[in-house]
Amino acid sequence: MSTATVPNIATKTKVIQARNVSKVFTRDAFQVKALDNVSIEIAGGDFVALMGPSGSGKTTLLNMIAAIDRPTAGELLVLGQNIFTFSDSQSAKWRNEHIGYVFQTFNLIPVLTAFENVELPLLLTKLNSQQRRDHVMTALKLVGLEDRVHHLPKQLSGGQEQRVAIARAIVSDPTLLLADEPTGDLDSNSATEVLEILRRLNQDFHKTVIMVTHDPHAASYAHVTRHLEKGMLLPA
Repeated sequence: MSTATVPNIATKTKVIQARNVSKVFTRDAFQVKALDNVSIEIAGGDFVALMGPSGSGKTTLLNMIAAIDRPTAGELLVLGQNIFTFSDSQSAKWRNEHIGYVFQTFNLIPVLTAFENVELPLLLTKLNSQQRRDHVMTALKLVGLEDRVHHLPKQLSGGQEQRVAIARAIVSDPTLLLADEPTGDLDSNSATEVLEILRRLNQDFHKTVIMVTHDPHAASYAHVTRHLEKGMLLPA
């Protein structure tokens, strides 16, 4: 990824528009309402923290934005598109083009090197091997791990693993960067390194960042903080 190829998203453009979104999960004979009539708009170029206790619906909302999950009711437009009209294959293609997702537990493949883990999303593109290498090295350099190219995950610290995961998330130059508790498994120093990278991606590369967290320190890096509780979005 380079500054020359990063989309210049106007900060006033609404990239997320959720209107009265609800999600109900059925478990055995019970129904659990994960989201209850949630409406939220997020502008391009924003850094938004979604906060709330466990079970408040934060990750459910994030997964809907990523077209991983679908609402039971309501409307959700992402980048101006109703992504829930897509087929599964269309959703996967759209997600690979527009979404970078960072997980709390890193989700690196143990038998692959840092380079190979970061390269994975590019294997679904039409880039040739040299182009893929250029993209991977740019992403690893951005997160400060160009000297760990051939290391396996077990040879990296937790903070380094998460930085590899961020490199994997940004290697295809996605429009939206989604992070689900990205510092939850890290010590304070590693957490700060990860948060500084997210801030740089937002400020210098104009990425729209949406981060789920329960940590007020992590949330302090965001421009906007919204709270969910029992599936409902609290007033701003």
